[in-house]
Amino acid sequence: MIPARFLALAALAPPHALPDCLGKPHVRPAEVVLACADANFGVRKLHWSSWGTLTARATGVAYANECKPYCAAGRFHTYRAVLVACGRRVCHGVPVYALVRVSFPGQTPFPKAKPADLAYPTRCG
Repeated sequence: MIPARFLALAALAPPHALPDCLGKPHVRPAEVVLACADANFGVRKLHWSSWGTLTARATGVAYANECKPYCAAGRFHTYRAVLVACGRRVCHGVPVYALVRVSFPGQTPFPKAKPADLAYPTRCG
């Protein structure tokens, strides 16, 4: 059990980890899977330009399955991506980022997506 005093301090601290699909916190991860159910979308080769403040920012290579004719038979394509982690919550006593947003400075796998469609709440497992 985590002492209440520690939890109170963690709630005030800026985030310093990003939970994976299972809710396990990672510091400056090299890859983030955004489609946790099937891993058909994520960003890898992340280069973090900021970390440990209320907003963390990275560039990397997104991968997305075209799912044609269906996902199991689909092919993966890659895209330049910008990933921004923001918000704050406490997960297992660790202050973590609460939301991940992804954008594409060039070609996108989701041409009809709105920015809200590319925002992914983090998990706390």
